[in-house]
Amino acid sequence: MTVIELIKNAKGPLFTFELLPPLKGHSIERIYSTIERLLEYNPAYINFTTHRNEIVYRERPDGLIEKKVVRLRPGTIALAASVKYKYNITVVPHILCGGFTMEETENALIEMKFLGINDVLALRGDPQKGSRVFIPEKNGHKHTSDLVRQIANMNRGIYLEDSIENAEPASFCIGVAGYPEKHFEAPNRQVDMEYLKMKVDAGAHYIVTQMFFNNDRFCRFRDECRKAGIEVPIIPGIKPISALNDINLLPQTFHIEIPNDLFKAVRKCKSDEEAREVGIEWAVQQSKELIKMGVPGIHYYTLGRSDNIARIVKSSF
Repeated sequence: MTVIELIKNAKGPLFTFELLPPLKGHSIERIYSTIERLLEYNPAYINFTTHRNEIVYRERPDGLIEKKVVRLRPGTIALAASVKYKYNITVVPHILCGGFTMEETENALIEMKFLGINDVLALRGDPQKGSRVFIPEKNGHKHTSDLVRQIANMNRGIYLEDSIENAEPASFCIGVAGYPEKHFEAPNRQVDMEYLKMKVDAGAHYIVTQMFFNNDRFCRFRDECRKAGIEVPIIPGIKPISALNDINLLPQTFHIEIPNDLFKAVRKCKSDEEAREVGIEWAVQQSKELIKMGVPGIHYYTLGRSDNIARIVKSSF
């Protein structure tokens, strides 16, 4: 089943999680181990991130600096297909605007269609490393709403090459991201909500949120969505604190706030292990409250760690 079908047929809140592809040259076995640790909690689906090419500068033997384009975590589609058929589970590869042309996007979607993958999460992606401004590829998408529209067009049998006769429609379920604390590039919450509505109007079936640590922010966001006429399911995203430096790193990286009570609790910790325990306790409380609010599910950002997620899910669902 697709994500939207899973949501509609669920008898309770869904447990889902996200994984990163392994670094180039590393084994898929670690991914399998992470998944198998969480299978006993019946995850409804698994997301797999996509990572654009990066520009790096390396010194050559002759002392000159060489510019290279590298992709550190390739293989998202192959990884998703492998997991789908190994564990008979719904998989959701991410599709990005950044780093991809429309033709490359269409080709990736065709690969997924042939592999029987019918779910995608459409994202703009971050600016190129070292740049503050997002610059799309030539003949690439600048906005997620345009990417969603391309995928939705394929669902209607409309491909980039208009000379194709009797084109077979795809059947992708499309997810998009929402930001309870506002996307950092949006000038205000109203404009951010307008952009989100554009994504839904373009064909998105559901929203999964960026991580947050204050459930009141999620409630406000959900209310604002409904007032704006956004009626699709909204799945909250949770990332448990797992290290002392998370209280500094996460706000800088994701432009989110750490509640003062959580900040103080982590600051009292003497080690990453103590901070992880605080993070687990906070995430359990968050999860229980969200389930009481009637959310369709909770999506956990694992960053490759499964032991804390397993404890959170066991205590919350």
